[in-house]
Amino acid sequence: MTEVKIGLETHVQLDTETKLFCGCPNKEADEPNTHVCETCLGHPGSKPRLNEEVVNQAVKASEALNCNVNEDVFFSRKTYFYPDMSKNYQITQYEIPVGESGEKEIKVGDEKKEIGITRIHIEEDPAKMKHVGGDISDSDYTKVDYNRAGTPLIEIVTDPDFTSPKEARAYLQQLAQMMQYLDLYQPESNFAIKTDANISIDGGERVEVKNITGTKDIEKALSYEISRQKQLKKRGREVTQQTRNFNQGTGATEEMREKETEEDYGYIFDPDLTRQELDEKLQEEIRESLPELPQEKFERFKEEYNLKDKLVESLITEASLAEDFEQLAGKFDADLVASWMTGDLKKVLNYNELTYSESGLEKDSIEYMLGLIDEEKISDRNAEMLLREVVGEKSDPEKVVEEEDLLKAEDDEIGEFVEAAIEENPEAVEDFESGEQEAVNFLVGQVMQKSQGKADPKTARAKILEQLE
Repeated sequence: MTEVKIGLETHVQLDTETKLFCGCPNKEADEPNTHVCETCLGHPGSKPRLNEEVVNQAVKASEALNCNVNEDVFFSRKTYFYPDMSKNYQITQYEIPVGESGEKEIKVGDEKKEIGITRIHIEEDPAKMKHVGGDISDSDYTKVDYNRAGTPLIEIVTDPDFTSPKEARAYLQQLAQMMQYLDLYQPESNFAIKTDANISIDGGERVEVKNITGTKDIEKALSYEISRQKQLKKRGREVTQQTRNFNQGTGATEEMREKETEEDYGYIFDPDLTRQELDEKLQEEIRESLPELPQEKFERFKEEYNLKDKLVESLITEASLAEDFEQLAGKFDADLVASWMTGDLKKVLNYNELTYSESGLEKDSIEYMLGLIDEEKISDRNAEMLLREVVGEKSDPEKVVEEEDLLKAEDDEIGEFVEAAIEENPEAVEDFESGEQEAVNFLVGQVMQKSQGKADPKTARAKILEQLE
C-alpha cells in the first residue's frame, strides 16, 4: 500500500480597507495598475507601514486554531526574483510567525481527525500576472497588474498529516467555514483562498503543487500528482523535488521549476519595519471576542435542539443561516424550522446558485412563510412556489401569496374540486370499486391539479373516500 504524506499551505486574502504596508485601497479596480503607490510598486526609498488590523486578524485566526501566539514578532525579506514582486523581495514572516503549534479537528465522513497547524504568519500578496495566448507554460507573453501587490495574506501551514486528497478537501472546506465565522473570508467576495500542496509518496522527495483555488481542485490536483508519482516509481524513474503548477483546464500538474530550498530565498530581517508586541492583554481581548465556531455550534445544536447530524451540518454551513435558525426555532418547532431551512430553502438557493447570505432573504420573510406552514394555511407545493418567487425575484411574500392565490382552499372549495374529479374520471371510480386502492391516489392528484396545489391532500383524500364509499 502506498504511503501518502500531504501538507497544505493555505493563503487567505484579507478584506481590509487598505493594503498591508501602504494606504492604497485593498479592492479591485476597474483599470490595471491604478491602486498603486511607490511602496507597493517597490520604488527606491519608499517605506512600508504596517496595517495593524491585519495583525489582529492573524492573532484571531491563531487563537481559533489553538496556536501558541508569539508575544514578539517581526518581518523578514524573502528574495523573490519574479516579475510579480517588483522590489525583488517579498515581506513576510519567517523566523517568528504570529502563531505556532496549533491544531484543527476535521471530520472526514463519519471519522474525526486532528490536523497539526505548523504556523500562521502574515505576508503580502504579489501582483497578478495575466498570461496572453495561453497559460503559464505556453503563453505568448505576460502582463503584470500591480493592483493586487500588497494585499494582506495570512498563510496557514499544516503538518504533513493528510493521507489522502479526500482529507485535504475536507480540511479546506472546514477551514473556509471557520474563516467565514471569524469574518476573515466571505466566498461571495473578490478575496480568495488559495492553497499550495506539498506531497510525497513512500518517503520519497517532496513535490510542491502551487496555485490551487477551491476545494474541488485540491482533490483533483492531489489525485493527479499521486498518480503521476506512482507511475514514475512503477517505471523505475526518480521523483525529484520540484515545484509544479496545477492546470485547472486539463486537471494536470505541470513542472514550473526545480524546487528551491529555504536557504535559496535568503531571508533577512526587514529593517524598515519595527517589531510587534502581541502581549497577553491583546491576546486575551481577541480570545474573548471569538464567536462560537462551527464545531462548537454543531455540538450545541445537537444537544439543545435534538437534531440529526445531517440537519445540523447543513444548518451551520453559514453563520447567518445558523443565527436565523436559532431565532426562528424560538418561535416555531425546531424540527419544522430545521427541515424547511435545510430542505426546500437549500433546494431553491442551489437552483439560483446562491448562498444564504448572498440571497438577501430576510428573516421576517422566512418567519411569515413558516407561520403559514405551521398553521397549515399553505400546501408544501405552494410553499415552495412562494419561496422560488421570494428568492428568485426578490418579491414580497405577502404580495405573492395574495397575487398568486397560494393559500389552501376552504373545505367547500375542496369539495367542489373532488366532485369534479370524480365526475370527470369514471374509469378511476370503477377501478376503486373493483378494489384498486391506488385509484384514490390518482383522484387526489386530479384534485391537486385542479386546485393548483391549494387543496390539502389529506382533506382531499378524506372527501374522495367519503364520496366513493
